[in-house]
Amino acid sequence: MPTIQQPARPNRRASGPVAKSKFRPEIQGLRSLAVLMVVSYHIWIGRVSGGVDVFLLISAFLMTLQFTGRYKQRRPMDLLRHWLHLFRRLLPAVVVVLLGTLAATFAFLPPTRWVEVVHQAWASLFYFENWLLQTLAVNYYATDHSLASPVQHFWSLSIQGQVFIMWPVIFATMAVICRKFDLRYRASLAYIFAIIFVASLTYSIIFTANNQAVAYFDTFARLWEFALGTLVALILPALDFSKPVRIVMGWVGVAAMLSCGVLLQVQTAFPGFVALWPTLAAVAVIAAGQTGSRFGVDRILSSKFLVRLGDNSYALYLWHWPILVIALAWSGKDHAGWLSGSVIVAVSLGLAFLTTKYVEKPFREWKWPEMKRRRAAISIAVCVAVACAPLVGFQYKQYLDQKAAEAQAFNDNPGAHALLPGYVDLVGDGAKTLPTAEQLPEDWAHLPNSCEGGSRPDNDLLQKNCQQNDVGADATKSVVVLGDSHAQQWLAAVGPLAEEEHWKVTALLLGGCHFMPENPDASDECDDFNAAALKYVSANPPDAVFMVGTMASPSSPDEQLVYGFEQTVSNFNDLGIQVVAIRDNPRYSYNVTECALAKGVDSGDCKSDQADVIPAESPFAAVSGVFGNASFLDMTDLLCDGTQCPSVVGNVFVYLDDNHLSKTYVTSMGEMFDERWFAATGWVRS
Repeated sequence: MPTIQQPARPNRRASGPVAKSKFRPEIQGLRSLAVLMVVSYHIWIGRVSGGVDVFLLISAFLMTLQFTGRYKQRRPMDLLRHWLHLFRRLLPAVVVVLLGTLAATFAFLPPTRWVEVVHQAWASLFYFENWLLQTLAVNYYATDHSLASPVQHFWSLSIQGQVFIMWPVIFATMAVICRKFDLRYRASLAYIFAIIFVASLTYSIIFTANNQAVAYFDTFARLWEFALGTLVALILPALDFSKPVRIVMGWVGVAAMLSCGVLLQVQTAFPGFVALWPTLAAVAVIAAGQTGSRFGVDRILSSKFLVRLGDNSYALYLWHWPILVIALAWSGKDHAGWLSGSVIVAVSLGLAFLTTKYVEKPFREWKWPEMKRRRAAISIAVCVAVACAPLVGFQYKQYLDQKAAEAQAFNDNPGAHALLPGYVDLVGDGAKTLPTAEQLPEDWAHLPNSCEGGSRPDNDLLQKNCQQNDVGADATKSVVVLGDSHAQQWLAAVGPLAEEEHWKVTALLLGGCHFMPENPDASDECDDFNAAALKYVSANPPDAVFMVGTMASPSSPDEQLVYGFEQTVSNFNDLGIQVVAIRDNPRYSYNVTECALAKGVDSGDCKSDQADVIPAESPFAAVSGVFGNASFLDMTDLLCDGTQCPSVVGNVFVYLDDNHLSKTYVTSMGEMFDERWFAATGWVRS
């Protein structure tokens, strides 16, 4: 993890709790301890340690000492030069790690994950990875986020980078104010950062309690950790603890740090009040300082080994996570054992040492960029350009592949037409299977617009998850699509049909939330969404509601009507609304598309017997004729051939993952979907 660089190491140790402008070896050792916690917990324990929070605090502590020192010495703040120097020091190692990670991604990860990694590499390079992960944390449709990204750990570096911009602005602004109005600089800063600390911690506690997955990556929810480090740097010189007290503080702080990840559920509780544990522990160690006692923990933290490891801590943090993720993906394991974990640590340490010695240190000591700001800016631009080159190259290749795919004739990618009686295979040699493997995770169906005007819901949750097509008030019919991602996938068929027939389509969809009354297994958010959706439909009754009426089980013929289906249909019928329910598609216990990519589309391992994944008789048979105004659609014969359910049909990938249909394949079913819609509903084509 990057921290503000400490001053050069003196020949003698400081003897007090605070060495105001001198190198503090115990802090370098504390940094080493924090990175060892992060690495060991990630690799062997599979949990979050709290070590990252210590890094954040240390970085703010050292930055504060740097700027207060400038003020005391009446040196100019010169923020531009400061930022150029800082990011010129940080970026070279980032670029090397990103390039190595991209190379390993293309070599060892399935193509379905490449786009995700490239997107996150852009975010990591420009210090907004935490914001991207925030969107993924609430995005049900994000690529299987249980599989970690090899650059995911850049979230903390991104927050640091953002604070490295914000904090100096505060320091410089307060310097101007204090000099103009003759105020005490340290005291004024203490008030400012105390306010930031209280406001951010309060926000963090509330946000974490309500949505921990998103709060974990939130910048403002983490600012209190930086503010605490700054407050320690500002207040500590005024404190004078006795040597015995400092000895006890040091040991208690280290013990609390090491036990944090074991005793607390850090991963599900941070960054709320629980994060005070490791940060206050670090404060105790910093406050203990150099005790000068052979019984003090600083004697261990100041050891040659830990100080030297602290020099490599930034590079070690950068390397350990991508090596872990790539190694697990390559080996097919979900966690590292003691032996494989030790190898990962050894490789990470080796690469960290080489990166520090041959990349980070030479760039830091390079004098040419320090002579002029323009030179520093040029060196940063070159680093960024080197990292951007493969990212731009990959995306340009994606563009060319997409254009080539669009140019392919229908005969090369007939999709569901290949399962129709009398189909003749005319797929040409070398024709690409669509969508391309890299684009598969993003091949989701959507309507073109968010809901506006008269169709705009008055509920915020509903509005955020509302889509509509371009047809206006002159629509001949109106359809509302309700449900989760399994309803959304059929927008690829409903959308074109509605455009052709001039129907108004509104989609109210929440990932992972089946539309049903009083779902016993639903989250509070899902219940609120369904209640708001029902209220919206009741107030704006369409001609028909489209929904998925059954639920299949992964790699099992167990399929049932959605819970409360009969009541739902009756409720809508009572409102004079026709219900069009479609049967669920087969689901699997493994990613059928990645199986096909790894073993070949004709591999028997990637095909399931139809009888093993879906029953011969639809659950709709039990309710056929029960309702006065309900229609049922079954597209199973266009997903399975009567014997097997292939992963690729008509040179088109059927699935995105283990249970969602690709937009491309559903689109290929459009003609047959239209015929069955009109046959089932009794509607007449315009």
